[in-house]
Amino acid sequence: MSDTAQFDKSGSSGQDQGGEGRRTLGSGGKRGGAPGDRGRTTIADGVVEKIAGLAARDVVGVHAMGSGLSRTFGAVRDRVPGSGKSVTRGVKAEVGEVQTALDLEIVVEYGVSIADVARSVRENVVSGVERMTGLEVVEVNIAVSDVKLPDEEEDEPEPRLQ
Repeated sequence: MSDTAQFDKSGSSGQDQGGEGRRTLGSGGKRGGAPGDRGRTTIADGVVEKIAGLAARDVVGVHAMGSGLSRTFGAVRDRVPGSGKSVTRGVKAEVGEVQTALDLEIVVEYGVSIADVARSVRENVVSGVERMTGLEVVEVNIAVSDVKLPDEEEDEPEPRLQ
């Protein structure tokens, strides 16, 4: 991802106020503003990754997210009781004060236009992340790591116990 300058409109120093993987938005504690503008809102990188992952999976032509290795490990992890399916697989976010940049790794269905799928993924991810977080999405980098052929078996094997 490229380094991007990130400026907080409130005039704060732009320092990370929430710890590793968390960024803050807000007025920086200024008095006299509207009640809805008082205080800070902190958005973790993982939140943006979940939103982007769900938005990317909604696009027709996206078969899966992540590389073959990460999907294999994810399939094993998903079998552990109590653990849900990882929606952040194949998604990496860098979140700043007012901007975010995303890297996605996808597997596409055979026969679809990769350029069209990538364009649709970008549009869906940008729309979803900006609508839900208020952050400006400055870039969505997409790496197509595989093509799912119609006769290929699924990466996630059938459960042994039923």
